[in-house]
Amino acid sequence: MANTAKQTNTIQPASQPATITIHPFLLEHLDAVMSIEPLTFGPNHWSRQIFINELNNDAGVYFVAIDSNSMQVFGYSGFWIIGEEAHITTLAVHPDYQKQYIGERLLVNNILQARKLGAHWLTLEVRASNDPAQKLYSKYGFKSLGVLRRYYQDNLENALILWSDNIESLHFNELLEERISALNKRTGE
Repeated sequence: MANTAKQTNTIQPASQPATITIHPFLLEHLDAVMSIEPLTFGPNHWSRQIFINELNNDAGVYFVAIDSNSMQVFGYSGFWIIGEEAHITTLAVHPDYQKQYIGERLLVNNILQARKLGAHWLTLEVRASNDPAQKLYSKYGFKSLGVLRRYYQDNLENALILWSDNIESLHFNELLEERISALNKRTGE
């Protein structure tokens, strides 16, 4: 059932601490996502049409992180399912709400949802200079297995190709359970 709450396209100061829940990304969330996208990815961000295409892509699976108190979108993520692989295409959090574990919660959601859809591995590209993102992915067992030279069009920066271990493996699941437990303690869940 579609969420019919009105989404604002600007982030308002919270009157109380955010209570983040993850929901499927619906067209009604697009204005809010489009307000975050250029703040996190700069001038070469995805366009509105790219997001519309992705929401209509049968291989695409997208989510938003919503503050349950204000119903504002603070972040979003998504991936493509290609055979046994989930390719993370985007993960972003509004700059004012970074370092509050929203990105980590979105990543965990991607892992859990990809597994439900039959994926055995996750992969993505990340800027060589994006240390915070690399640390987050490394925390969940992702490893750099290659480089795409001059991948990013805005500055010709290299991208690291990251891969998870098999998300069905005992090792990965023990790591995931440990990380989720620690995340829940930090966020009070």
